[in-house]
Amino acid sequence: MGKIKVTQVRSKIKRPIDQKRTLEALGLKRINQTVELEATPQILGMVKKVEHLLSIEK
Repeated sequence: MGKIKVTQVRSKIKRPIDQKRTLEALGLKRINQTVELEATPQILGMVKKVEHLLSIEK
């Protein structure tokens, strides 16, 4: 599999706790923070859950 770059572009304030924990599990702590992740099915599922808060590059 390849890698993806994920950037948090919207705040996690007033989001459900499961979405906050998903962002933390992805390694995102603040807006405009970018992490590079392996594109495994587990990571892609987590990204899909909070994709409305993220910007994704392949």
